[in-house]
Amino acid sequence: MKLGIPILIVAASSLLVACAAKKSATEEKEAPKPPSGPTLIGRIASVPQDKRFVLIQSYGKWSAESGQILTTRGPDGRSANLKITGEKLAEFAAADVQSGEVQTGDAVYSHHSPKPVISPPAPEVSEIQRDPNSENVQKNN
Repeated sequence: MKLGIPILIVAASSLLVACAAKKSATEEKEAPKPPSGPTLIGRIASVPQDKRFVLIQSYGKWSAESGQILTTRGPDGRSANLKITGEKLAEFAAADVQSGEVQTGDAVYSHHSPKPVISPPAPEVSEIQRDPNSENVQKNN
């Protein structure tokens, strides 16, 4: 019975190590990657008569920042660029038509563009400062 307990401890610890290694490998695979291409985020819900802006109905939760550019694609190859206005109500958001032609039902796509990392500005290099203890000596040639 004395030999059975150490073997049981070794087997249990080996099992725990194997499970921990398997879990960390799974977690690495599930790390979210930024989309490389356009992502379908919704559809054109309505286009008023003046066609200067549209209402977008989102297909899920999306955080559209004011000023973000979106693209649309119609079934007949039409496309347009939209600029988010920042006005939002439930799953609907307003956008200004920047170019192209839109119709109700057109697909709306977002392009992932990560915000650039802004590095702090380099300190300004000032002129060479004079040592107050040094003498001001003028040389004549």
